[in-house]
Amino acid sequence: QVQLVESGGGLVQPGGSLRLSCVFSGGIYSLFHVGWFRQAPGKKRETVAAITTDGTTNYADSVKGRFTISRDNAKSTAYLQMNSLKPEETAGYYCNADRSLLTLVSGDFESWGQGTQVTVSA
Repeated sequence: QVQLVESGGGLVQPGGSLRLSCVFSGGIYSLFHVGWFRQAPGKKRETVAAITTDGTTNYADSVKGRFTISRDNAKSTAYLQMNSLKPEETAGYYCNADRSLLTLVSGDFESWGQGTQVTVSA
């Protein structure tokens, strides 16, 4: 069974940076598309960034030019580099993975991990 463990969150000042990590286990990582998602209290979960098995990336308009998603198949790990963070980006950040691109796009995963909290505040 696929398991994902997120880390790297914390408290950062507006304009600051964080790098999130997502370690994958339970499958052949290189066959899985990976996405980063976030959910703020009282709001719906939204897709932040995604990376396919061939390295194609896609970003929410709100983070383009500031966030970078990457993957290291040798380490079964995905990363999300977040720069110029804004207070409104305070949220729980989650990664997920699936072999289906449709699932990645829809965000309709069977389960979610614990996520990592990102708080952007002065």
